[in-house]
Amino acid sequence: MAKDAKAGKASQKKSKAKGKKKEEGYVAYKRETPPRLKALYDGEIRQRLMEEFRFKSSMQVPRVLKVTVNMGLGRANQNPKIIESAVEELRAITGQAPVVTLAKRDIATFKLRRGQKIGCMVTLRRERMWEFLDRFISVALPRVRDFKGVSPKGFDGRGNYNVGVREQIVFPEIEYDQIDSVKGLNITIVTTAENDAEGRALLKHLGMPFRQGGAREQGAQA
Repeated sequence: MAKDAKAGKASQKKSKAKGKKKEEGYVAYKRETPPRLKALYDGEIRQRLMEEFRFKSSMQVPRVLKVTVNMGLGRANQNPKIIESAVEELRAITGQAPVVTLAKRDIATFKLRRGQKIGCMVTLRRERMWEFLDRFISVALPRVRDFKGVSPKGFDGRGNYNVGVREQIVFPEIEYDQIDSVKGLNITIVTTAENDAEGRALLKHLGMPFRQGGAREQGAQA
């Protein structure tokens, strides 16, 4: 009886939500075509990787699982309002509502208390992940001052890649005249690759402009 009652309440909530969406003129958006980078991966890159690493099954081919964009704000303990602007900027960059990150413990040296707001982050999957990667590689990175490529040393040994961006203004969604301060952010690309060689090949085929060996290394910063 209790289960039936819970199921009935759940169905009522769903029907109310649907009715509310109809009243507000809500229109569900459905993509007719996949993101450009996703189509490129399915149409060309997957086959190239199979031939390059001699995989026996298409399930062995590495793919991008998710992209995490994190903005750490050490100044938030002195200026709490900076969190609000960071959330809005990260929302504009990624197209998804960020989650505010909190300090996990007290650190007296940095005057940090447990539970204090110290930044924000977004985890992107599926279409939004592919769209963000496309904008990051094709639009944002070429706007970096004196850009010579991203470091090939940003891999963690398991095919995942980390790259730092010193200024959020490289993204065209951010207008320089409307920001309160320049903020950096860190981008983590999580893949199913078993090693760095597979992860590097995947990102290279997707268009990631890795720095040449002769160029000066500056960590993983872009």
